[in-house]
Amino acid sequence: MGELQEYAEVHRETLYLLLRELLADTRRHWLRSDLWDHYQRFLEKHGELPRDGTLTRFIADAEEAVTDAPWLSFSVRPRVGFRYYLRINAESLHIEELDVSEFLAYQERMVLGQPELPWQLEFDITPFNREFPRMAESRSIGRGVEFLNRRLSSQLFQESGRRAQSLLDFLRVHAYRGQQLMLGEHLRDVAALRSALRRAERQLGQLAPDTPWADLAPELKRLGFEPGWGRDAARVLETVRLLSDILEAPDPAVLERFLARVPMIFNLIILSPHGYFGQANVLGRPDTGGQVVYILDQVRALEHEMRARLEAQGLDIEPNIVVVTRLIPEADGTTCNEPLEAISGTRSSRILRVPFRNPEGDVVPHWISRFEVWPYLERFAGEVQQAVVTELDGRPDLIVGNYSDGNLVATLLADRMGVTQCNIAHALEKTKYLFSDLYWRENDAEYHFATQYTADLIAMNAADFIVTSTYQEIAGTDDSIGQYESYESFTLPSLYRVVRGIDVFDPKFNIVSPGADAEVYFPYTEQERRLTGLHDELHELVFGNPEVEVRGQFAEPDKPLLFTMARLDHIKNITGLVEWYGADERLRGQANLLVIAGHVDAAASDDREEQAQIARMHELFDRYGLDGQARWLGVRLDKMLSGELYRFVADHRGAFVQPALFEAFGLTVIEAMSSGLPTFATRYGGPLEIIVDGASGFHIDPNHGDEAAARMADFFERCAAEPKYWDRLAQGALERVAKRYTWALYAERMMTLSRIYGFWKFVTNFERAETRRYLEMFYGLQWRPMAAAVGGARAD
Repeated sequence: MGELQEYAEVHRETLYLLLRELLADTRRHWLRSDLWDHYQRFLEKHGELPRDGTLTRFIADAEEAVTDAPWLSFSVRPRVGFRYYLRINAESLHIEELDVSEFLAYQERMVLGQPELPWQLEFDITPFNREFPRMAESRSIGRGVEFLNRRLSSQLFQESGRRAQSLLDFLRVHAYRGQQLMLGEHLRDVAALRSALRRAERQLGQLAPDTPWADLAPELKRLGFEPGWGRDAARVLETVRLLSDILEAPDPAVLERFLARVPMIFNLIILSPHGYFGQANVLGRPDTGGQVVYILDQVRALEHEMRARLEAQGLDIEPNIVVVTRLIPEADGTTCNEPLEAISGTRSSRILRVPFRNPEGDVVPHWISRFEVWPYLERFAGEVQQAVVTELDGRPDLIVGNYSDGNLVATLLADRMGVTQCNIAHALEKTKYLFSDLYWRENDAEYHFATQYTADLIAMNAADFIVTSTYQEIAGTDDSIGQYESYESFTLPSLYRVVRGIDVFDPKFNIVSPGADAEVYFPYTEQERRLTGLHDELHELVFGNPEVEVRGQFAEPDKPLLFTMARLDHIKNITGLVEWYGADERLRGQANLLVIAGHVDAAASDDREEQAQIARMHELFDRYGLDGQARWLGVRLDKMLSGELYRFVADHRGAFVQPALFEAFGLTVIEAMSSGLPTFATRYGGPLEIIVDGASGFHIDPNHGDEAAARMADFFERCAAEPKYWDRLAQGALERVAKRYTWALYAERMMTLSRIYGFWKFVTNFERAETRRYLEMFYGLQWRPMAAAVGGARAD
């Protein structure tokens, strides 16, 4: 701020002219892009002004501004994770620093049109986190477990050995169905543990490495060691030495390796209440898409990882994973009316469905929008608790919530059952709907954003750890805020204001990127694995007259295919892609466009947003005359068919495009790249991190469709002139996915994280009891009345 003050003293006229123009504009709320565009016009108008320097940097960093003549108030974000507030008097050029509450008050006055505001409730989590370790560098965001281990491992021998004793106590609490694990009752202090470890190490060193635990058990049990150290002498010796090293000189890497071996996760609950959660005939239905695919693939990977870890530690225990969702009696041809359903590709994992009930206790039979589920969740959580305890014959060891509703239910269950809680957002609506916080009242009847954002605040702060797919999901980029960062401070005018809702520097955040099902999405070059029996069906879908909803037939079928597949909603921007394609003659000359999205017949959809997009699609086909160059299929493909379709498009030297206005992660991007298909994807969200531009795919800006179309046309032209170029991009995609985005890597990291956070929760005061009490009050006094007022509860 000091630099700007100095600028104002030297360049008073320039700053005065700029501020006067901003005040003269009719708008009162300016976003970063608005300010920057206006500033560029200002510079063109005053050609003698320098185009760099203090004022330019200030405008470039200004995230938003609110005008309240003669003042202009600014939120300034000079870099990821850092923000300050100020206001400038356009007449005197006086600059004052603001706190966040004062800036939010300006926003409230703008929205409410009131010069003086009544008292406003404030949510501020800061006082409850003062004693909690906090990261300081932007590059550390999303690497919370690494930070915790570095920060806390050195404390294990401090405080007169209290933390080392806590480690021993932690190892003594583990048991499974009455079987004590790790340490027996008579190892009660660190000195006794050290002695036992030395004796065990001497004995194990004299044995053959493959000596099974059964032969080791009698002597090791006399020393105080119970099952769980390893399946054979070599593994047990490694585990013993890891613990000895930690007690000798704690090291974060060694601590992580040791904790990764501790048998403590046997029963896992995954919550995903909304939508049609099933294994067939569900994708593409309202509120049902990537999250379902993510969870089912996640379960298969986690079950395999859990079993492998238990076997490595010498335990014959079958892991239990239960996905808990909503029972929908009117299942519309799906299995969502089945209370229990085995998950294919697993040995014992299953889907457990619990119904929603109305206030009278009757089961709600039909599907409910994700925006309308709130009144049902508290009662649902109570019934889930009973059902889970019955299903598992006990409590779970870890609860994972998904999306806003699942995370809130996870919060309620974790608190009641005393279980470690992990949250996965998938997508936070707040960044998807512009001004949805400021103008929540205008949207409340349809979307109930205030209720959802309140649930988000509670669940985020209650979670023991949060898993995200990308860094951007947490903290955005230098010129765009992250999904979680958007919850740091905001206001719901006349309801409450959030002074500090979440801290992106909190070590609870961890980036764990998912992958694609390797059994389904594999390279097109692996001919022996190809599902050639599907090729006739795919050829009919793409080039023939299939018995599905379809518009368009390729007049020149030999052209490469530009392929996209997504839900037909505004955010996915399929109509945007069709318009880019229709308006670019060069791209139309190079490739055919294949679209699989939603329904072709609006009468087949009961979703208003999809119906609007369907009408828009038909209008674009008519306007640009696309029926001979674009083909739109209203079909839902099963996984095996969609996997082979990616490879089928690759056979035709095509490309995949994901044109979303925003994409939290980009599972279809991973699927396409795993198949070896060159991919174009939005630069807003996860694909910016998934793709290395020009090496494993291409970034496109959905706000500049003409440039995106030109880039795709350039690609196809270059491939025609230089065939090896297509191969190079395909290989780059395969290598990128193998290195960073596989379910095996995901499952390994998730299981390690759950153990480490469970450990630190046990040995420290990180249960955040004071925070939970604050959140309980906010839940009871703020969220419950809002949820009860959601219209769906009264309608059923």
